[in-house]
Amino acid sequence: MRLRFKAFGLHLLASTVALSSILGTLYFGWYHWPGWHLADVVRVVLVMVGVDVVLGPLLTFVIARSTKSRRELTRDIAMIVAVQLVALVYGTVSLWSGRPLYYAFSENVLQLVQAYDIDDQELALARRQKAELAPHWYSLPRWIWAPLPQDPNERGKIVTSAVTGGDDVISMPRYFKPWEQGLPALRTQLKKVDAVDTSRPAKKRCSRSACGRLGCPRIS
Repeated sequence: MRLRFKAFGLHLLASTVALSSILGTLYFGWYHWPGWHLADVVRVVLVMVGVDVVLGPLLTFVIARSTKSRRELTRDIAMIVAVQLVALVYGTVSLWSGRPLYYAFSENVLQLVQAYDIDDQELALARRQKAELAPHWYSLPRWIWAPLPQDPNERGKIVTSAVTGGDDVISMPRYFKPWEQGLPALRTQLKKVDAVDTSRPAKKRCSRSACGRLGCPRIS
């Protein structure tokens, strides 16, 4: 029994340190408020915690017996760790692919732009045409303005694409502009909470109190 508790404790400690390091890095780098809430990553994190911090150490507690040879015990624990690593890698890749890159004001709404929203073609175009606002692997979340282009042809293509389920302008960093340039347009959309139509959540507009809860840069 003493061996079981020792193996369980060491496994739990190692698993907790590894998972905390990864989640801590992602949280403080990309998922800090409001990213964690808006990206809805709770399910992925629960799977990682369940497998790596709960299931793994518990299985070690079950299979750790003094009657086993060291080779047999090492083999069994290695199999458990392998399953944990698969879950850890899956969760980490999922969180990395969905990391928040932009909080974008476009037309009349504030939207979250995650890494997987921007495809390779748009990424390459952005780095050529709007390098200062293009995302990189090390880019942290930024507040930006994503207006539709003035050119009617380009504007029409984007609107048609968005309506049919394709890319919207928030997935095209080449059209992004600094947050400050969009403040005049944003101010025209601000409403009191009482004036927001809560019966149609998909059509909600930005309100001053909502901006405050989301941590928008100061709007004077």
